Amino acid sequence: MDMEESQQYKIFAGSKGEALAQRICEELGCQIGNLRIDRFSDGEFCTYFEESVRGQSVYLVQPTCPSSDNLMELLLMIDAAKRASAAKVIAVIPYFGWARQDRKDKPRVSIGAKLVANMLQTAGADRVITVDLHADQIQGFFDIPVDHIYGSNVLAPYIANLNLKKLIVASPDVGGSKRASNFAKKLHTMTDREVPMVICYKNRPDFNKVSEIRVLGDVYGKDVVLFDDIADTAGTLCKAAEVMREGGAKSVRAVVTHGVLSGNACQRIEESALEEIVCTDSLPIDPKCCSKLHIESLALSIAQTIRAIQNHTSVSETNIR
Repeated sequence: MDMEESQQYKIFAGSKGEALAQRICEELGCQIGNLRIDRFSDGEFCTYFEESVRGQSVYLVQPTCPSSDNLMELLLMIDAAKRASAAKVIAVIPYFGWARQDRKDKPRVSIGAKLVANMLQTAGADRVITVDLHADQIQGFFDIPVDHIYGSNVLAPYIANLNLKKLIVASPDVGGSKRASNFAKKLHTMTDREVPMVICYKNRPDFNKVSEIRVLGDVYGKDVVLFDDIADTAGTLCKAAEVMREGGAKSVRAVVTHGVLSGNACQRIEESALEEIVCTDSLPIDPKCCSKLHIESLALSIAQTIRAIQNHTSVSETNIR
């Protein structure tokens, strides 16, 4: 990207997006912008830019992971950029929190994903770049453009390069079967051989709790890749791996876009039947938290998306599911 083009935009990061933003800037050949976050003793904080953004397209990299301070940081960054006369404000949200609250599935419950979409637009975001939304239809909650990047573009090459002889893809639940099917098709294209798929049926009595998992399909002698968008407590993945190994699977790996890994998830994975768990860097993860953890970066995919937006070219051509 030439100097004239790079001067048309600037990239800044919130406290949870710094590492990924730095990698994105390395891919684009630019410097990360100077943003300061000051905190008061009561926990309140304010954000401000330490350089001019007037007339610029401003890209703000920040996952909206727990706690809610991270979302509030992003909202304040957007507001500050608008008030500083930025031409465009693009929220780069590698992990879109509250996405699991995408519908009213019981009486008197909030739809958190829609609320967050409204807040981002009210703050002044002109565009959103995000990765593997929990439900594709969340894009419809926005009245501004949403560029939806697929984590499989980063994760599939890693699995393909392992050259697993009896590769099979598994969805950890029925709801994720379409996502897993797309991943299997991508692996089929990359390896030039058929990649079958199985589905897990799980009974979930409450949030983050799984009482039973059954595998619909044959995994005997297979190298199983469990594919999902989020690993939170990792309970489903670890239980599914155990069931599959009991069913004769040769190996079981988990591949997820967003490694939330809350609570004792890392310890659970360490003690599980999983060979490894592969995540992206959509969230800041300490690679030392688990010896089975492997991280692939989204930096190139996001950088290509930013480049396409700046050059007014197709984003989809570099982001095929």
